[in-house]
Amino acid sequence: MSGMRPDLSGVDPLTVNLTHRVCIGDQPTRSAHLYGDRPAVVDGDITVSHRELEARANALARGLAQRGYERGDAVAMQLQNRWEFVVTFFALAKLGVVAMPLNLMLSPGDVAYQLEDSGVRAVVTESAFASVLGIALVEADGAAVREVFVVGEAVDEIGGVPAVAWSSVFSDDVSPPAAIVEDRDIVHCLYTSGTTSRPKGVVTSHVAVHISNLSSALGLGLRPDTDAVVQPIVLPLFHVTALDALLLPTLLVGGTAVLLRGFDPAALADTLDRHRVTHLTLLPMMWAALIAQPALTDHNTASLITCLYAMAPMPADLVQAVRDRFANAAVILGSGQTETTPASELQWAGHQGVKDGSWGPATVSTDIAILDGEGNLLPPNEIGEIVYRSPQLMEGYWNNAAANTEAFAHGWFHGGDIGYLDEEGVVWFTDRAKDIIKSGGENVSSVEVERVLLGHPEVAEVAVVGRPDEHWGEAVTAVVVLSPEAGVTGDGLREWSRERLAGFKAPKQVIVVDALPKTATGKIQKHVVRTM
Repeated sequence: MSGMRPDLSGVDPLTVNLTHRVCIGDQPTRSAHLYGDRPAVVDGDITVSHRELEARANALARGLAQRGYERGDAVAMQLQNRWEFVVTFFALAKLGVVAMPLNLMLSPGDVAYQLEDSGVRAVVTESAFASVLGIALVEADGAAVREVFVVGEAVDEIGGVPAVAWSSVFSDDVSPPAAIVEDRDIVHCLYTSGTTSRPKGVVTSHVAVHISNLSSALGLGLRPDTDAVVQPIVLPLFHVTALDALLLPTLLVGGTAVLLRGFDPAALADTLDRHRVTHLTLLPMMWAALIAQPALTDHNTASLITCLYAMAPMPADLVQAVRDRFANAAVILGSGQTETTPASELQWAGHQGVKDGSWGPATVSTDIAILDGEGNLLPPNEIGEIVYRSPQLMEGYWNNAAANTEAFAHGWFHGGDIGYLDEEGVVWFTDRAKDIIKSGGENVSSVEVERVLLGHPEVAEVAVVGRPDEHWGEAVTAVVVLSPEAGVTGDGLREWSRERLAGFKAPKQVIVVDALPKTATGKIQKHVVRTM
């Protein structure tokens, strides 16, 4: 069936593409025109303006094109939060080359798996990771990697693969390269944290990331203006939150991303003052450390208007403490996962103090529903699986047809979370499907038990899991990290929780440990906790 379509047969296909497309590589081009010499990226003593970011990304893209890189190729990025990461990412996007940021905490074996599974042609790394990468390349003898670009100290080879200096790849031509990139071409491949035996490669399109940028900018109140948005990025850029939900929307509106290599509460307190920070996103444990930082009282933080927390529940008293400390700021939760290009849920400022325990409503470009086990839609306040439809969704999992069939069952994307929608469309998370504990014939939400235990003033962190038990099927078991100089015992916490939970929900055992296993972005690895 033919529809109403213009006849563009007389127009060069490249022109059609360049004038119509959605390409993340075009973002710095527009920003250079709009924001010019405003700082785009601050990395220690180095400041890169929007104009300079565009020029450097163009020069690198042209240099890569001269080396034969083209649309559909893939390149891994093993880089810290540094300006070279940002330049490389945009350079690849301009050519339609897929960027694959590597988790910097991966073992050589994990890196080898991802290099083999993805089929990347090259790796951009820095000298600090040469040892890990070298071992990985030797293990991944079936990988397609044929060269390594090194930021920092030059070397001749890594793991038997030829290495060249990243800085030597740049072309003298800083004009935008003219390469066809389609809206649904893949802009990046991000591997999940691998809570199962093998992580999955999540491939996401240019248009999905662009719509996510617009949605996040709207939801977080980011807008181009004479007073620019300033956002420190503490979370690692290899993670979807830092890359897609923080960095790209900030640059989209002419803001400044202050890149930090790690979390140092004293240094962050200074950054808030020195750079007149407007937006800040941290994990709950980071917020706790920041407001406990004595140096914070010596700094002016009045410019901060949005405090976002993510990836873990935050106790009500800590939420209130952050609100009290940053009185000019909205303190809200953002949620999402790699597959949905976060944020997919974002609390409204008007829900502060009213629905703090929720994930918030869906963002403007996302549909959220609740399904039962047979794929039927459930009405408000009935618990089931949280499912999504959105142009922000991944295209699918790389090289994993079975996972895609399962993920898109019943016409929705299944993220594996359990919860419900209230009458306002606000999402209330109950638990990960795999983390629901079945004890004595009852379903127990590990998140509910964790929230109760986190309410104890001497509990710093907690993970609640089901331990195999002949009587209960699964015994609710809490593994906790106590605050410094805490005096409470595991038995004391067990009794404390019994006073606040139904009997079948209260932990049968509370185990005190020095630390909990976590991913690089601070998520507690419950699959590891279960083996402890």
